[in-house]
Amino acid sequence: MFHHIVFFKLTHRDRQQDAQAIKAALEGLRGKIPELRHLEVGIDVLRTDRSWDVALVTRFDSRAAMESYAVHPEHKKVLAAIKDLREQSVVVDWED
Repeated sequence: MFHHIVFFKLTHRDRQQDAQAIKAALEGLRGKIPELRHLEVGIDVLRTDRSWDVALVTRFDSRAAMESYAVHPEHKKVLAAIKDLREQSVVVDWED
């Protein structure tokens, strides 16, 4: 199993509608990319100085499957749609 986790920091951290828009866009990928085995999206509720605003948790059968997802047209559409809503993102990937 290959795990791909992404954390997003909003451009406008006080606009929770932007967090909801990112969540909706990411959740819209369900069923559109065959390689995507698991997708979970959460919006931070504590909103501390250390917090990131949105988290994406995905799982794939392999690294190759994640790499196919990364270039899939539906994934690229989502990236374009949320581009201006996020200031920064960080990623953690691992295999087990």
